[in-house]
Amino acid sequence: MLRVIDVSKSFGGLQALKGVSFEVEEGRIHALIGPNGAGKTTMFNIINGFLKPTSGRVEFLGRRISGLPPHRIALMGIARTFQIVRTFPEMSVIENVLAGMGKEIYRSWGVFFKTPWNQENVKKALELLRLCGLEDLKDFAASTLPIGLQRKLEIARALATSPKLLLLDEPASGLNDQETAELAELFRKIRDFGVTILFIEHDMRFTMGVADFVTVLDYGEKIAEGKPKEVSRNPRVIEAYLGTGSEISA
Repeated sequence: MLRVIDVSKSFGGLQALKGVSFEVEEGRIHALIGPNGAGKTTMFNIINGFLKPTSGRVEFLGRRISGLPPHRIALMGIARTFQIVRTFPEMSVIENVLAGMGKEIYRSWGVFFKTPWNQENVKKALELLRLCGLEDLKDFAASTLPIGLQRKLEIARALATSPKLLLLDEPASGLNDQETAELAELFRKIRDFGVTILFIEHDMRFTMGVADFVTVLDYGEKIAEGKPKEVSRNPRVIEAYLGTGSEISA
C-alpha cells in the first residue's frame, strides 16, 4: 500500500533521515518506532505532505505522493492524527466527526436533519462513533471528554475522511492502562473495518502487543524491521533503547 523509497531529509546541517526505505502492507497494523530524535515524526510529515524529502520518494497505491500538498494526499486516502490532541473543543462529539467529512455544520439541529444528504452523513458519523465507543457521548462538547476519549474522537474524525491508510502519532501518549487496552482493541476493529494503520509510539508494551509489523529508526536510519517478537530481540534495537539488556519488554 505504502512504499517509502530511500528517503532522506536534511534541515540545514542536520540530517533527520538517511536513506530510509520500508513498505506498509494493506491490512496491517504497522508500527514505526525509535528513540527520541530518531526521525519518526519527520517521516510522518513527509508521508502526509507537510515536508518534502531532500531525496527519495514515497508511493501510495502505486502513485508517487512525495511533494504533493497535504490536502491532495488526504483526498487520495491518507488521514492523520497528532501527538497533541486537536479536537474542536466547543463543538459536540458528532459535530467533530462531521467536520472530518468536510461538511458544513449547522447549529440548529432541526435544520441539520432536514436534508437527505445530511441524514447520510449523520448515519456515517454515528457508525464511526459506535466503532470508537463514543456513540452515547455524541452530544457532549469535545472539551468535556477525558484525554483518552478525546484521542478516540480524533481517530473517529480522521476515519470520517474515509481513509485507506491511517497515520497515528503517539496515540497511547498520556493514557492509563485501561485506556491503552481499549485503544489496542480499537486498532484491531479499525483494521477489521478495512483501514490499514501506521503508527508512531513510545509505549513498547502497547506497540509489541498490537502491531503486526515493526520498523525501527535510530538517528534517522532504519536499523531493524520485522515481527514484534523478532524486533524486540534485535541487538541493535536493544542498544538503541536500553544501551544493554536482553529483550525489550512486550
